[in-house]
Amino acid sequence: MSECFHIFFGYDDRMCAGTLTCIQSLVEHASIPVSVTPLKLSTLSKYFKRPRSPMQLTDFTYTRFLAPSLCGFKGWCLFIDANDMMIRADVAELYELIDDQYAVMCVHHPSFDCKEHSFMNKAVKSYPMLNWSSVILFNNAKCTRLTVEYVESADYYDLHQFKWTAPGTVGELPSTWNHLVRYYPQSSEAKIVH
Repeated sequence: MSECFHIFFGYDDRMCAGTLTCIQSLVEHASIPVSVTPLKLSTLSKYFKRPRSPMQLTDFTYTRFLAPSLCGFKGWCLFIDANDMMIRADVAELYELIDDQYAVMCVHHPSFDCKEHSFMNKAVKSYPMLNWSSVILFNNAKCTRLTVEYVESADYYDLHQFKWTAPGTVGELPSTWNHLVRYYPQSSEAKIVH
């Protein structure tokens, strides 16, 4: 590794303590140099103009997809939906899982079977790939469709279901890298707990 691993954290003023705790947990475990960037809407306001929508559960619902652009579409970066997560392992282990054949890599959680469920205290329709976008490794050079203009106008489901990338280019990470409490059995092996 010859440069910092760029890590973007979801940031919402309503949940800033959780994000700062997640960042601290990253720093405590990291054995490689990391560059930490909170995706705070006010710092992106001259860059990103998408109006808030009813589908937007957090301030970073859409801004997570700006990470490749913020890296100049070079190298790899990581997005973590940090407001309610803890990192319990060294991100160097996650960095070692990078596979250049993919545009993105994430945990492929099973879909909910219900027609509607509560998510972030809102009722939302069930859809494939729910929670897949809460921890994303981006191969920035293969994510050039994620321009600011595209992210500002793209459909919520198109973004979160990775419809902006070619079929077969969403690589799978072990579920320990995005362990959903009350979704999976309790595990001492969980590396990122959500």
